[in-house]
Amino acid sequence: MKYFIKLSYDGGPFSGWQIQKNAPSIQEELQKAFSLLLGEDIEITGCGRTDSGVNAVGYIAHTEISSNTALGGKSKQQFLYKLNAILPKSIKVFGLYKMHPQAHARFDATSRTYKYFLTTVPSPFDGPYTWYLKCRELDIEAMNKAASYFIGTRDFTSLQKLGSDVTSPVCTVTEAYWKKAPLPSPFARENKGCRYVFTVTANRFLRNMVRAMVGSLLEVGLHKKDPEWIEQMLKAKDRCAAGASVPGNALFLCDVKYPYPVR
Repeated sequence: MKYFIKLSYDGGPFSGWQIQKNAPSIQEELQKAFSLLLGEDIEITGCGRTDSGVNAVGYIAHTEISSNTALGGKSKQQFLYKLNAILPKSIKVFGLYKMHPQAHARFDATSRTYKYFLTTVPSPFDGPYTWYLKCRELDIEAMNKAASYFIGTRDFTSLQKLGSDVTSPVCTVTEAYWKKAPLPSPFARENKGCRYVFTVTANRFLRNMVRAMVGSLLEVGLHKKDPEWIEQMLKAKDRCAAGASVPGNALFLCDVKYPYPVR
């Protein structure tokens, strides 16, 4: 039987979603937990890779469970309880959905949305999931103008990690924008400060693409580059032409869409 798995994870302890030699991964932990609970070797396919340290909320993966095993004779609620008891605290599965046999978590996904969180006001409460950028203020209007150059079907070679083994650098971005989000008073120094939140949605993403996007837009927000520079940078098709990648701990994959309901 084909099942979709919905989970969230703190990427800090892991070297990304995908199984790697001599490095912990979310995929490996999930497969170990499912296999232990069901008493058979279980393989799990994710909706996409996330880089080392990157987090996810509502990540989707799929697996095949033999009809003989089903859920080991347990109800779905019992199965999820036992599964989460086995998994590390940094990974939580909160949905398990029986799907049609051809459903595919990666290839059927029509869009993915990432959010990046940063602040210019240091706080002891933001550290793990918000990046502190030491500067006075960012020009959010200029960054949004710059982000508009990402919209559409474009070649994103300039934002791809060197050495990536993808078949095509072309992605279709449908939204890319910054917003300010006020910090609740207990978390802001002297009740001041805000988070800058970057949201980007596309049909697919290249390795390191979002982190390089943010780093490039910060060049504009700090008035080191004009917004129009983004278009020139993309046309260069050269990773060295773009801005530096920002840290992965403040990046979240937060939504994955499919052409059918996942429930």
